[in-house]
Amino acid sequence: MLHSRLRSAPRRNPSKTTTTKPAALAPDFHDADWSSDVEESPEDLFGIFLPYLFPDDARSFHGDPGQYLLYSSPRYGELEIMIPSYPGQTGKKSEEVAIGLEEKEGGSQTKEERQLFAHFLWSAGMVVAEGIENANCQATENDSAAQKEAREIWSVYGETVMELGAGAALPSLICALANASLVVATDHPSSPALTGAIEFNVRQNLLKRTSQQTAVSIQPHEWGTVTDSFSRSHRGTFTRIIAADCFWMRSQHENLVRTMQWFLAPAGRVWCVAGFHTGRAIVSGFFDTALENGFEIERIFERDLISRDEGGGEIRREWVPLREGENPNNRQRWCVIAVLKRRK
Repeated sequence: MLHSRLRSAPRRNPSKTTTTKPAALAPDFHDADWSSDVEESPEDLFGIFLPYLFPDDARSFHGDPGQYLLYSSPRYGELEIMIPSYPGQTGKKSEEVAIGLEEKEGGSQTKEERQLFAHFLWSAGMVVAEGIENANCQATENDSAAQKEAREIWSVYGETVMELGAGAALPSLICALANASLVVATDHPSSPALTGAIEFNVRQNLLKRTSQQTAVSIQPHEWGTVTDSFSRSHRGTFTRIIAADCFWMRSQHENLVRTMQWFLAPAGRVWCVAGFHTGRAIVSGFFDTALENGFEIERIFERDLISRDEGGGEIRREWVPLREGENPNNRQRWCVIAVLKRRK
């Protein structure tokens, strides 16, 4: 199961540290954990099995601000992922923001920044990572239809990739490990992801691998703003654009589409993956905006994040803009996966 790939990272004991500098300086997060003994609490273990016990309550996001997680990739081994954080932010407050509860404390600037949602590892990003991992298997004449489809959708070998709203940037890491030619992880200029988390994740998981050849960079980018030097020099550059759980702000849909149109190569594809934690209507609204502004949907379906079929394959159903009987209690286990291309 997808969610079982995550667990808390081993803790590091500051009394045993040496004078050697870490691969990247971590932000001074109030809840960062630096002990050294590997210690998995009963709560951590119980959390791994929660989706099995209560599948309709599957979490759309994982980790606490400033926490370190281990992501177990069947192809690339364990990746250590730092979750971005705002100073002074608590996990409880983060969860309130993620499920759409209005904040009642703090100024408007703090509220605006927290709503960027960068301080989690989102299930949608894990869906993208898994798809790329499955697509990067060597093709054989005995491949199943599912394996062939995975390569059609998710292959990044030799591609130029841009991730929007990267947060912890797990999809960017997997794209680099899968031998994309160029990977650029972007997030809003005021995102906490740019204060050290993405840099740590890149250094910890990519730069230590001597065989790693992909060019990787980190760039601030505000959706819809394309007059800066990075935007001008990379117009039409990217053959794959990743947007995983980037659709919660309806007011930003046009800006998000404008960014996609600007950076996408003529024959490129946009991967849109989203859970329904803020409701199905807002995700559907994004697709409407994309169709009104030069995109068409090449393929789209919904995927069960928890269960598999008897052969271990994905359980899917048709995408619909409105699903009868859906509510906050039963929509958590599903996400939508869409591939967009320019309309001819």
